[in-house]
Amino acid sequence: MPRVKGGPQTRRRRKKRLKLAKGQYGGKSRLFRTATESVDKGEVYAYIGRRQRKRDFRRLWITRINAAIRAHEYTYSQFMNALKKADILIDRKMLSEMAIHDPEGFTNLVNSLKMQTSKAAA
Repeated sequence: MPRVKGGPQTRRRRKKRLKLAKGQYGGKSRLFRTATESVDKGEVYAYIGRRQRKRDFRRLWITRINAAIRAHEYTYSQFMNALKKADILIDRKMLSEMAIHDPEGFTNLVNSLKMQTSKAAA
C-alpha cells in the first residue's frame, strides 16, 4: 500500500494558521513555526483579556458611581449598603449609566434612599 502524505490537508492547515497570524510583524506572519507560536500566544492573551475587560468595566462603573454619589454626601459603600437594605436590585452598570445620562433620576434615587435610612434610624 502506498504511503499517504496528506499534502492538501497539511497545506490547508498551514494556510489557516498563517491567515490567523496576518498582521504580525516580520517572520511571525510568514514562517509557519513562528506564526504558530505567535497565534498561540495571541489566543492566550485574548482569553486573559476577555476576563480583564469584565474587571476593568466593573472598576469603571464603581468609580463613576462613587464620583456621582459623593456630590450627595454619601460614600460608595454607604450607598450600596442602603440599596441592599432597600431591596433595590440595580446593577452597577445601570447605576453608572443612570448617574451619567439621567442625573435627575439618580438624585431621586439617592433622596429616596436617604429618606428610607432616616426613617429606619428614627
